[in-house]
Amino acid sequence: MPDANTATGPVRSYRDLRVWQQAMDLAEETYRATERFPEHERYGLVTQIRRAAVSVASNIAEGNARSTGDYLRHLLVSSGSLTEMETQFMLSDRLGFIQHGQAESLLGTCDQVGHMLGGLRRTLRARRSRAPSPEPRVPKQSLSSG
Repeated sequence: MPDANTATGPVRSYRDLRVWQQAMDLAEETYRATERFPEHERYGLVTQIRRAAVSVASNIAEGNARSTGDYLRHLLVSSGSLTEMETQFMLSDRLGFIQHGQAESLLGTCDQVGHMLGGLRRTLRARRSRAPSPEPRVPKQSLSSG
């Protein structure tokens, strides 16, 4: 059974991760949804939501190119940006900037991405704990005789 975060088969690139693909879809949906926000929010809530949306996918991609520990940290940043977006969508709904149904749909996608991020973090932590420990370094003994 393939990993829940992989599209099909082995992961050769972050682009193969379903969580990244879903985060990209969410960013696209976010840009489309915020196009209809009032003009006075163009540099307020619109900018914040869009920046958070881009951050989710970007941190998945950037972390994938780093060590496992750094990758885990980048995934936590993605999760933080995701919860930021959730709050901003709820506020946008309360202020009437987006329709309630659209907010619910976006929040549902956020929830899916959040679960996938959690799964990827668990997979990486498990993989890291199974990795063999490096051989202990043995100091070279002096070759000179005294």
